[in-house]
Amino acid sequence: MTAAAPSVADQPWFQAPALRRIFDLLNADGGEVRVVGGAVRNALMGAKVSEVDLATTLTPDAVTERARAAGIKVVPTGIAHGTVTLVLDGVPFEVTTLRRDVSTDGRHAQVAFGTDWAVDAARRDLTMNALYATASGEVIDLVGGIADIEKGMVRFIGPAAERVAEDYLRILRFFRFFAWYGSFRPDADGLRASAQAKAKLSTLSAERVWAELKKLLSARDPGRALLWMRTSGVLTEILPESEKWGIDAIPGLIATEQTLGWPVDPLLRLAAMVPPDAERLDAMASRLRLSKVEGAVLQAFAQAGAIADGIAESALDRLLYRQGASGVVFRLKLALASARQKADTDGEAMATVARLGRLLDRTLAWKKPVFPVSGSDLIASGVSPGPAMGQKLSELEDAWIASGFRESRENLLARVTGE
Repeated sequence: MTAAAPSVADQPWFQAPALRRIFDLLNADGGEVRVVGGAVRNALMGAKVSEVDLATTLTPDAVTERARAAGIKVVPTGIAHGTVTLVLDGVPFEVTTLRRDVSTDGRHAQVAFGTDWAVDAARRDLTMNALYATASGEVIDLVGGIADIEKGMVRFIGPAAERVAEDYLRILRFFRFFAWYGSFRPDADGLRASAQAKAKLSTLSAERVWAELKKLLSARDPGRALLWMRTSGVLTEILPESEKWGIDAIPGLIATEQTLGWPVDPLLRLAAMVPPDAERLDAMASRLRLSKVEGAVLQAFAQAGAIADGIAESALDRLLYRQGASGVVFRLKLALASARQKADTDGEAMATVARLGRLLDRTLAWKKPVFPVSGSDLIASGVSPGPAMGQKLSELEDAWIASGFRESRENLLARVTGE
């Protein structure tokens, strides 16, 4: 007796009025639409469904015409690739016409529209991403994706080398999905194809590479994926800074995150893998096209310097005032994770863990005090504007910091008027 096909019909996201309206609209008059990809995969895995993408036998023009006639907002997000976005109740739904690849160059594909679901499924990357759900909620699996989900197997559809050659970004997607959903070890064919084509990653835009790496580093535990990326040479290809620094700190960091309830931070994990050198991190940020905020976080990490677990609280406060908290937090978290990793076999490391924990708590709770003297105060005290006034302000601020931020405004100004 054949087992019943899985269904997502009873899931709240699937019964949302906006999605039901799209089903009614695009399934009429000879058309067909199905939910495809991540929403179906996540639903079967019990994971959160945050975005719903759809595939249809209708052309983009037909989808657009029907949607506008129904008063639905249409955004032509990727017409050349057959994608339009329908916005209902403020929620975007990407709707893509069934396709087949006409030609590919490892970065971009020329596609032709079609109506064959099997052909559309075969051109996708991974089996778990090529599942469809019909309007009734029935899950259609044309490539063995359900069995792979059950086994935790991240596997390319068809010959792995061919899928990789169609878009070299799939190398990183292979490891990213393994980080999120894989069990045991990566699929051997996928691993081999990724290793053989790793040099082609240099042909991709830096933005695409960083976007994938950032998503991979956002997984709950990317440790095994990073290990296989290093073993295959893929990690060194996209992150040469990690070659001599390595990923040895990652297991301890992840264990500490999970034990202490730290939020997942891909930048912290990246910092654990690269040397804390300001010049090299600046070059890396430029190469990978990190945002200005991301680059600034890594610079703060580099400039904070190593922090001894025996540092006095007053010295820590001065460091925080001068450097800011973000880089110090990174330094302390990585040091704490390292100490916790050693504590299993080193009794003295437990004392280090305790000291670093207190320093981290102080840093996380720290609020920068406001220097109570301004330039206008010095002018009122008879100091003329100019370099000398700036120098005097700097001297007063140094004295205020040295006092543990306790020296009053009146006492500081008395230093000026008393001279």
